[in-house]
Amino acid sequence: MFNEIKNRAAYFIERLFKKNNAQTKHMLGSIYFDKVKKKYNNINNLDEVEYKVFSQTGEDGILHYLFDQIKINNAKFVEIGVGDYSECNTRFIYENSFSKGLIIDVEKDLRDKVSKNIDLWRGLIEIENIEVDANNINNILDKHNLNGSLDLFSIDIDGIDYWVIEKLKSKISKVFVLEYNPVFGSNLEITVPNLKSFSRFKSHYSGSYYGASLNAMIKLMQKKGFAYVGSNKLNFNAFFINEDYSSLFKNLIDNLKNLEHYTTIKARDSRDKMGKFDFLSDKKEKLQKIKNLEIVDVSSSTNKKFKIDEIIKDL
Repeated sequence: MFNEIKNRAAYFIERLFKKNNAQTKHMLGSIYFDKVKKKYNNINNLDEVEYKVFSQTGEDGILHYLFDQIKINNAKFVEIGVGDYSECNTRFIYENSFSKGLIIDVEKDLRDKVSKNIDLWRGLIEIENIEVDANNINNILDKHNLNGSLDLFSIDIDGIDYWVIEKLKSKISKVFVLEYNPVFGSNLEITVPNLKSFSRFKSHYSGSYYGASLNAMIKLMQKKGFAYVGSNKLNFNAFFINEDYSSLFKNLIDNLKNLEHYTTIKARDSRDKMGKFDFLSDKKEKLQKIKNLEIVDVSSSTNKKFKIDEIIKDL
């Protein structure tokens, strides 16, 4: 009996701490954005607007800026790959407006974990605890009546992101955020194969074998009716604007740098065989570890498969 009371008390204390911490983060973020948005008319690159509230890095600030320019106030969104919803791209957006949104993740007991971070009775958020792939993505979106006319679509599943995006409708949203793999460089249009239940660290201990190159993602998104406007400072999340609104971001597009700039390794998150960070920042060193793994060249309709060292030279 005593242990049960103790566990319940610990749970409520943890929940209270999380809620108070989240409220403080939200308040400070709101104050910051109210002040900084006065400068939004003079932005030349996304680095200038990065700011973290609940996002992994500075995505909150970037999205606030993009939404401000398009005049999005009550954002309808889909985010795939949210974890327990404590650190993701739509949490601040949701807390601001409690608008209609769908969050999706394969994480076990997702609803219970999310409920520890937000009050599910507030707003119109929906939760799908499922593994997303190219075969089920449109069925999931149709089920929730969110397969188009979105303000934001965000995807980060550390794997077959390219193949999922390929199945989406064109111009599905006004703003689109996706993860890419900077290890794959700036020139090639390559991705990991479309494998069922792909797992980044199960596929290779280093965690360097996942996703698609930035160039592959840009070309795919162009086909979907989107314009690339830049990446986060750590060079793994890319931001796209529906081409119907691209004229609002002429400064960003005109000031884009060579893609090599956006594929410089800044996140040293690869692992050694013991699962510990190895802090590698050199692309060649990272690629050496995965050189015998299979990659798909998506630059043509044949989608030919190669070993990494067959298509990326000088390893």
